[in-house]
Amino acid sequence: MNIKDTLTYKDIAEIPALLARFSSRAGEIKKLAIRSSDKTVYLVGRGSSGTATLFAKYIWETYAGTVTNFIHPHSIFEARRPLHFAGQAVWAFSQSGRSQDIVACLEKLLKWGAKGVAVTNEPDLKRNPLARLAGRHILLSYSKEVPVAATKSFELQLWAVLWAAQAWSGCFGDRDFKDAVDAAARAVKENYGGDKLIAQIKKAHMLGFVGRGPYNAVAEDSALKFREMAKAHALGYSAAEFLHGPVGAYTSKDLVFLFSPSDRTPEDIMKVKRALKERGTPYHVIKPGSLKMPFSCIPTDIRMKKLALRLSLAKGLNPDNPKGLNKVTQTF
Repeated sequence: MNIKDTLTYKDIAEIPALLARFSSRAGEIKKLAIRSSDKTVYLVGRGSSGTATLFAKYIWETYAGTVTNFIHPHSIFEARRPLHFAGQAVWAFSQSGRSQDIVACLEKLLKWGAKGVAVTNEPDLKRNPLARLAGRHILLSYSKEVPVAATKSFELQLWAVLWAAQAWSGCFGDRDFKDAVDAAARAVKENYGGDKLIAQIKKAHMLGFVGRGPYNAVAEDSALKFREMAKAHALGYSAAEFLHGPVGAYTSKDLVFLFSPSDRTPEDIMKVKRALKERGTPYHVIKPGSLKMPFSCIPTDIRMKKLALRLSLAKGLNPDNPKGLNKVTQTF
Protein backbone atom coordinates (compact mmCIF):
# COMPACT_ATOMS: atom_id res chain seq x y z
CA MET A 1 0.00 0.00 0.00
CA ASN A 2 1.34 3.41 -0.98
CA ILE A 3 1.46 5.78 1.97
CA LYS A 4 -0.30 8.57 0.04
CA ASP A 5 -3.21 6.25 -0.73
CA THR A 6 -4.06 5.81 2.94
CA LEU A 7 -6.82 7.75 4.66
CA THR A 8 -4.43 8.36 7.54
CA TYR A 9 -1.91 10.14 5.31
CA LYS A 10 -4.65 12.25 3.76
CA ASP A 11 -5.83 13.16 7.26
CA ILE A 12 -2.29 14.22 8.21
CA ALA A 13 -1.78 16.11 4.94
CA GLU A 14 -4.77 18.34 5.73
CA ILE A 15 -3.27 19.62 8.98
CA PRO A 16 -1.32 22.72 7.81
CA ALA A 17 -4.26 24.17 5.85
CA LEU A 18 -6.68 23.45 8.70
CA LEU A 19 -4.38 25.18 11.20
CA ALA A 20 -4.27 28.25 8.96
CA ARG A 21 -8.06 28.26 8.57
CA PHE A 22 -8.54 28.01 12.32
CA SER A 23 -6.19 30.96 12.78
CA SER A 24 -8.24 33.03 10.34
CA ARG A 25 -11.26 32.74 12.65
CA ALA A 26 -9.38 32.68 15.95
CA GLY A 27 -11.05 35.93 16.96
CA GLU A 28 -14.06 33.80 17.91
CA ILE A 29 -11.98 32.27 20.70
CA LYS A 30 -12.06 35.47 22.78
CA LYS A 31 -15.78 35.19 23.49
CA LEU A 32 -15.73 31.39 23.92
CA ALA A 33 -12.57 30.92 25.99
CA ILE A 34 -14.12 31.31 29.43
CA ARG A 35 -12.40 30.99 32.79
CA SER A 36 -13.73 31.29 36.32
CA SER A 37 -13.38 34.64 38.07
CA ASP A 38 -10.19 33.41 39.75
CA LYS A 39 -8.68 32.31 36.41
CA THR A 40 -9.33 28.61 36.91
CA VAL A 41 -10.38 26.02 34.34
CA TYR A 42 -11.44 22.36 34.60
CA LEU A 43 -10.72 19.90 31.78
CA VAL A 44 -12.26 16.58 30.75
CA GLY A 45 -11.51 14.28 27.82
CA ARG A 46 -10.67 10.69 26.84
CA GLY A 47 -8.04 9.11 24.57
CA SER A 48 -6.28 11.63 22.32
CA SER A 49 -8.68 14.28 23.56
CA GLY A 50 -7.57 13.51 27.10
CA THR A 51 -3.95 13.90 26.01
CA ALA A 52 -4.85 17.28 24.52
CA THR A 53 -6.08 18.36 27.96
CA LEU A 54 -2.63 17.49 29.34
CA PHE A 55 -1.12 19.84 26.75
CA ALA A 56 -3.66 22.48 27.82
CA LYS A 57 -2.60 22.23 31.46
CA TYR A 58 1.04 22.86 30.64
CA ILE A 59 0.29 25.71 28.23
CA TRP A 60 -2.35 27.52 30.25
CA GLU A 61 -0.50 27.34 33.55
CA THR A 62 2.89 28.20 32.04
CA TYR A 63 1.91 30.94 29.60
CA ALA A 64 -1.56 32.20 30.56
CA GLY A 65 -1.62 32.29 34.37
CA THR A 66 -4.57 29.91 34.46
CA VAL A 67 -4.82 27.16 37.08
CA THR A 68 -5.94 24.05 35.24
CA ASN A 69 -7.54 21.00 36.86
CA PHE A 70 -8.40 17.55 35.49
CA ILE A 71 -11.80 15.95 35.95
CA HIS A 72 -12.10 12.15 36.10
CA PRO A 73 -15.70 11.29 35.16
CA HIS A 74 -15.95 8.29 37.49
CA SER A 75 -15.54 10.44 40.59
CA ILE A 76 -18.21 12.80 39.30
CA PHE A 77 -20.65 9.96 38.65
CA GLU A 78 -20.00 8.38 42.05
CA ALA A 79 -19.99 11.59 44.10
CA ARG A 80 -22.15 11.05 47.22
CA ARG A 81 -23.11 14.73 47.40
CA PRO A 82 -23.04 17.67 44.96
CA LEU A 83 -19.60 19.19 44.39
CA HIS A 84 -19.10 22.93 44.36
CA PHE A 85 -18.80 23.84 40.67
CA ALA A 86 -20.84 27.04 40.74
CA GLY A 87 -19.22 29.56 38.41
CA GLN A 88 -16.44 27.15 37.36
CA ALA A 89 -15.47 26.81 33.69
CA VAL A 90 -15.37 23.26 32.34
CA TRP A 91 -13.81 22.58 28.95
CA ALA A 92 -14.86 19.22 27.44
CA PHE A 93 -12.67 17.86 24.62
CA SER A 94 -14.11 15.29 22.21
CA GLN A 95 -13.39 14.94 18.50
CA SER A 96 -16.90 13.71 17.73
CA GLY A 97 -18.84 15.39 20.52
CA ARG A 98 -20.58 12.05 21.07
CA SER A 99 -18.50 10.36 23.78
CA GLN A 100 -21.23 9.29 26.19
CA ASP A 101 -19.29 9.59 29.43
CA ILE A 102 -17.95 13.04 28.55
CA VAL A 103 -21.46 14.26 27.68
CA ALA A 104 -22.93 12.75 30.86
CA CYS A 105 -20.12 14.18 32.99
CA LEU A 106 -20.58 17.69 31.60
CA GLU A 107 -24.34 17.43 32.05
CA LYS A 108 -23.91 16.68 35.76
CA LEU A 109 -21.37 19.47 36.23
CA LEU A 110 -23.68 21.99 34.56
CA LYS A 111 -26.43 21.00 37.00
CA TRP A 112 -23.98 21.80 39.80
CA GLY A 113 -23.53 25.31 38.39
CA ALA A 114 -20.59 24.98 36.02
CA LYS A 115 -20.26 26.79 32.69
CA GLY A 116 -19.28 24.61 29.74
CA VAL A 117 -17.14 24.83 26.61
CA ALA A 118 -17.11 22.01 24.04
CA VAL A 119 -14.04 21.55 21.82
CA THR A 120 -14.99 19.25 18.94
CA ASN A 121 -14.52 18.60 15.22
CA GLU A 122 -18.23 18.11 14.47
CA PRO A 123 -20.01 21.16 12.96
CA ASP A 124 -23.44 19.51 12.80
CA LEU A 125 -25.10 20.25 16.14
CA LYS A 126 -27.70 17.56 15.50
CA ARG A 127 -24.85 15.03 15.69
CA ASN A 128 -23.01 16.81 18.50
CA PRO A 129 -24.73 16.48 21.89
CA LEU A 130 -21.67 17.82 23.72
CA ALA A 131 -21.73 21.15 21.86
CA ARG A 132 -25.50 21.45 22.28
CA LEU A 133 -25.19 20.85 25.99
CA ALA A 134 -22.25 23.21 26.57
CA GLY A 135 -23.77 26.10 24.65
CA ARG A 136 -20.27 27.33 23.79
CA HIS A 137 -18.61 25.44 20.96
CA ILE A 138 -15.05 25.81 19.71
CA LEU A 139 -15.24 24.10 16.32
CA LEU A 140 -11.87 22.76 15.24
CA SER A 141 -12.66 22.54 11.52
CA TYR A 142 -15.27 21.75 8.90
CA SER A 143 -13.19 18.81 7.67
CA LYS A 144 -15.07 15.56 8.12
CA GLU A 145 -13.66 13.03 10.56
CA VAL A 146 -12.56 9.76 8.94
CA PRO A 147 -12.43 6.40 10.75
CA VAL A 148 -8.70 6.42 11.51
CA ALA A 149 -6.56 7.21 14.55
CA ALA A 150 -6.92 10.87 15.51
CA THR A 151 -4.36 13.00 13.67
CA LYS A 152 -5.73 16.30 12.34
CA SER A 153 -8.23 16.67 15.19
CA PHE A 154 -5.50 16.20 17.79
CA GLU A 155 -3.27 18.85 16.18
CA LEU A 156 -6.25 21.19 16.01
CA GLN A 157 -6.98 20.64 19.69
CA LEU A 158 -3.40 21.67 20.52
CA TRP A 159 -3.84 24.66 18.21
CA ALA A 160 -7.07 25.70 19.95
CA VAL A 161 -5.25 25.49 23.29
CA LEU A 162 -2.51 27.82 22.02
CA TRP A 163 -5.07 30.29 20.69
CA ALA A 164 -6.97 30.24 23.99
CA ALA A 165 -3.74 31.10 25.82
CA GLN A 166 -3.22 33.93 23.36
CA ALA A 167 -6.76 35.22 23.96
CA TRP A 168 -6.20 35.25 27.73
CA SER A 169 -2.72 36.72 27.96
CA GLY A 170 -1.41 37.81 24.55
CA CYS A 171 1.58 35.60 25.30
CA PHE A 172 2.44 34.81 21.66
CA GLY A 173 2.90 36.74 18.45
CA ASP A 174 1.20 36.37 15.06
CA ARG A 175 4.57 35.27 13.65
CA ASP A 176 4.63 32.32 16.08
CA PHE A 177 1.42 30.91 14.62
CA LYS A 178 2.43 31.54 11.01
CA ASP A 179 5.85 29.94 11.49
CA ALA A 180 4.21 26.89 13.07
CA VAL A 181 1.89 26.44 10.08
CA ASP A 182 4.90 26.58 7.73
CA ALA A 183 6.79 24.09 9.89
CA ALA A 184 3.76 21.78 9.92
CA ALA A 185 3.68 21.84 6.11
CA ARG A 186 7.35 20.86 5.98
CA ALA A 187 6.82 18.07 8.52
CA VAL A 188 4.02 16.56 6.41
CA LYS A 189 6.42 16.27 3.46
CA GLU A 190 9.35 14.88 5.45
CA ASN A 191 10.47 11.28 5.55
CA TYR A 192 11.79 11.70 9.06
CA GLY A 193 14.64 9.34 9.93
CA GLY A 194 14.36 7.51 6.61
CA ASP A 195 14.33 3.73 6.25
CA LYS A 196 17.13 3.35 8.81
CA LEU A 197 14.99 4.64 11.68
CA ILE A 198 12.01 2.55 10.59
CA ALA A 199 14.20 -0.57 10.62
CA GLN A 200 15.43 0.28 14.12
CA ILE A 201 11.89 0.83 15.40
CA LYS A 202 10.64 -2.34 13.74
CA LYS A 203 13.12 -4.58 15.58
CA ALA A 204 12.59 -2.93 18.98
CA HIS A 205 10.65 -5.04 21.47
CA MET A 206 9.31 -2.01 23.34
CA LEU A 207 9.13 1.70 22.49
CA GLY A 208 9.25 4.55 24.96
CA PHE A 209 8.48 8.22 24.36
CA VAL A 210 9.76 10.69 26.94
CA GLY A 211 9.07 14.43 27.06
CA ARG A 212 8.91 17.29 29.54
CA GLY A 213 6.20 19.94 29.87
CA PRO A 214 4.08 20.21 26.70
CA TYR A 215 6.23 17.50 25.13
CA ASN A 216 4.88 15.11 27.75
CA ALA A 217 1.55 15.33 25.88
CA VAL A 218 3.35 14.73 22.57
CA ALA A 219 5.05 11.68 24.09
CA GLU A 220 1.75 10.27 25.39
CA ASP A 221 -0.08 10.69 22.09
CA SER A 222 2.85 9.45 20.01
CA ALA A 223 2.85 6.22 22.00
CA LEU A 224 -0.92 5.93 21.54
CA LYS A 225 -0.62 6.29 17.76
CA PHE A 226 2.12 3.66 17.58
CA ARG A 227 -0.13 1.29 19.52
CA GLU A 228 -3.20 2.06 17.41
CA MET A 229 -1.65 2.14 13.93
CA ALA A 230 1.26 -0.27 14.21
CA LYS A 231 0.40 -2.64 17.08
CA ALA A 232 3.62 -1.59 18.80
CA HIS A 233 4.23 -1.97 22.52
CA ALA A 234 4.68 1.76 23.11
CA LEU A 235 4.32 3.94 26.21
CA GLY A 236 4.66 7.68 26.83
CA TYR A 237 6.12 9.30 29.95
CA SER A 238 7.19 12.57 31.46
CA ALA A 239 10.94 12.68 32.07
CA ALA A 240 10.49 12.57 35.86
CA GLU A 241 7.99 9.71 35.77
CA PHE A 242 10.24 7.68 33.48
CA LEU A 243 13.12 7.86 35.96
CA HIS A 244 10.82 6.85 38.84
CA GLY A 245 10.75 3.19 37.86
CA PRO A 246 9.75 2.64 34.18
CA VAL A 247 13.35 3.05 32.98
CA GLY A 248 14.07 -0.23 34.74
CA ALA A 249 11.94 -2.13 32.24
CA TYR A 250 13.97 -1.02 29.20
CA THR A 251 16.80 -3.13 27.80
CA SER A 252 19.21 -3.24 24.87
CA LYS A 253 16.39 -4.69 22.77
CA ASP A 254 14.17 -1.61 23.12
CA LEU A 255 14.16 1.96 21.80
CA VAL A 256 13.33 5.23 23.55
CA PHE A 257 12.51 8.55 21.87
CA LEU A 258 13.58 11.62 23.83
CA PHE A 259 11.84 14.91 23.02
CA SER A 260 14.04 17.92 23.67
CA PRO A 261 12.28 21.32 23.90
CA SER A 262 15.39 23.05 22.51
CA ASP A 263 18.48 22.21 20.48
CA ARG A 264 20.38 22.35 23.75
CA THR A 265 19.07 19.29 25.58
CA PRO A 266 17.89 20.26 29.11
CA GLU A 267 19.21 18.56 32.22
CA ASP A 268 16.11 16.45 32.95
CA ILE A 269 16.25 14.88 29.47
CA MET A 270 20.03 14.45 29.88
CA LYS A 271 19.36 12.47 33.07
CA VAL A 272 17.13 10.13 31.10
CA LYS A 273 19.77 9.86 28.39
CA ARG A 274 22.43 8.92 30.95
CA ALA A 275 20.15 6.34 32.56
CA LEU A 276 19.52 4.72 29.19
CA LYS A 277 23.23 4.67 28.38
CA GLU A 278 23.91 2.86 31.65
CA ARG A 279 21.37 0.21 30.70
CA GLY A 280 22.58 -0.06 27.12
CA THR A 281 19.15 0.99 25.82
CA PRO A 282 19.15 2.61 22.36
CA TYR A 283 17.60 6.07 22.20
CA HIS A 284 16.79 8.69 19.60
CA VAL A 285 16.78 12.40 20.50
CA ILE A 286 14.29 14.60 18.64
CA LYS A 287 15.15 18.30 18.59
CA PRO A 288 12.84 21.16 17.51
CA GLY A 289 15.13 23.15 15.23
CA SER A 290 14.56 26.88 14.98
CA LEU A 291 10.86 26.85 15.89
CA LYS A 292 10.42 27.97 19.48
CA MET A 293 8.47 26.34 22.29
CA PRO A 294 5.66 25.47 22.59
CA PHE A 295 4.91 25.75 18.85
CA SER A 296 7.63 23.23 18.03
CA CYS A 297 5.33 20.56 19.51
CA ILE A 298 3.11 20.75 16.41
CA PRO A 299 5.59 19.69 13.67
CA THR A 300 7.27 17.23 16.05
CA ASP A 301 3.94 15.51 16.70
CA ILE A 302 3.21 15.38 12.97
CA ARG A 303 6.55 13.64 12.41
CA MET A 304 5.61 11.05 15.02
CA LYS A 305 2.20 10.46 13.43
CA LYS A 306 3.83 9.88 10.05
CA LEU A 307 6.46 7.65 11.64
CA ALA A 308 3.73 5.48 13.17
CA LEU A 309 2.00 5.34 9.79
CA ARG A 310 5.20 4.31 8.02
CA LEU A 311 5.88 1.63 10.65
CA SER A 312 2.39 0.24 10.17
CA LEU A 313 2.95 -0.09 6.42
CA ALA A 314 6.41 -1.58 6.93
CA LYS A 315 4.83 -4.28 9.11
CA GLY A 316 2.23 -5.05 6.43
CA LEU A 317 -0.65 -3.64 8.48
CA ASN A 318 -3.56 -1.50 7.38
CA PRO A 319 -3.26 1.79 9.32
CA ASP A 320 -6.75 2.82 8.21
CA ASN A 321 -8.36 -0.11 9.99
CA PRO A 322 -6.63 -0.48 13.37
CA LYS A 323 -8.13 -3.23 15.48
CA GLY A 324 -9.57 -2.13 18.79
CA LEU A 325 -10.12 1.47 17.70
CA ASN A 326 -13.55 3.04 17.27
CA LYS A 327 -13.95 6.68 16.29
CA VAL A 328 -16.58 7.06 18.97
CA THR A 329 -15.67 4.91 21.97
CA GLN A 330 -18.54 4.08 24.31
CA THR A 331 -17.12 3.57 27.77
CA PHE A 332 -20.40 2.99 29.59
